[in-house]
Amino acid sequence: MRVVFMGTPEFAVPALRALAERHDVAAVLTRPDAVSGRGAHTRPSLVSVAACELRLPVRHPAALGDPGVLRQLRDTVPDVIVVAAYGLILPREVLDIPPHGCVNIHASLLPRWRGAAPIHRAVLAGDAETGVSIMRMEEGLDTGPYCVVRRTAVADKTVGELTVELAELGADAVIEALERIASGTCAWVEQDESLATYADKVLKSEVALDPGLSTTHVLRRVRASTGQAPARTRIAGRDVTVVSARAADLSIPTGSVLAEASGLVLGCIDGAVEALRVKPSGKGEMSAADWARGLRLEGAERWEAPA
Repeated sequence: MRVVFMGTPEFAVPALRALAERHDVAAVLTRPDAVSGRGAHTRPSLVSVAACELRLPVRHPAALGDPGVLRQLRDTVPDVIVVAAYGLILPREVLDIPPHGCVNIHASLLPRWRGAAPIHRAVLAGDAETGVSIMRMEEGLDTGPYCVVRRTAVADKTVGELTVELAELGADAVIEALERIASGTCAWVEQDESLATYADKVLKSEVALDPGLSTTHVLRRVRASTGQAPARTRIAGRDVTVVSARAADLSIPTGSVLAEASGLVLGCIDGAVEALRVKPSGKGEMSAADWARGLRLEGAERWEAPA
């Protein structure tokens, strides 16, 4: 099939590579290069980098409703448009271009977790499983019917680990979906609106750590944290992000801190967690044990919510 691909972050790259192997990817659309650093250097999206490696034509439209962008899309004559974490809303004029429609690789088991941050929300909510759904796009927010679903256990995986796994599952699922669409055997399943939940972007406050949380919620917040919304707390008067942690088989008072050879044990309302790796404010990531040795912690130290 002749495909136009739209995507931006790492999650979208496996699908692009899989499509390029099996189909005619006529164009790749991705978000404009991001500006980063003090020197305001531009940084291309990971999809843009991958498309260049694959020698595919890349476009960086700022808006899809622009008449020139619409004309280019129509002139490309795609059979289908495949979308994966693109970052722009597709207007009706775009949805109507390909005869086989626009399909989206959505990182959840729809209708659960429609929206921007489905992987984060699955981890924070303690979902037993998550997955990817290949859905036909409509003007509503992830409301269209789906045709292929892949599932995986959430378990103790971080958002980063799940993103990598779901990206591969999504690549496999979209290839199967296009095969079904091309052969006319695709069966679309309508979503049950009564089961719909929404995955808003995660706020920093939703992953902040404090002793009033249960050990379960502390660990979920650590696994759901990212650079944009880190699991921040305050230990012995120092601001720090907890990068990784595990349940501790110790009983210490709520709010207390205990330095161990493998990390820092933090007392919660129902037990304790052990911070294994941390990122102190203004410094790079390091082991919690090394950071604790540098602080020369004493027995009366406390931890608390970040300022």
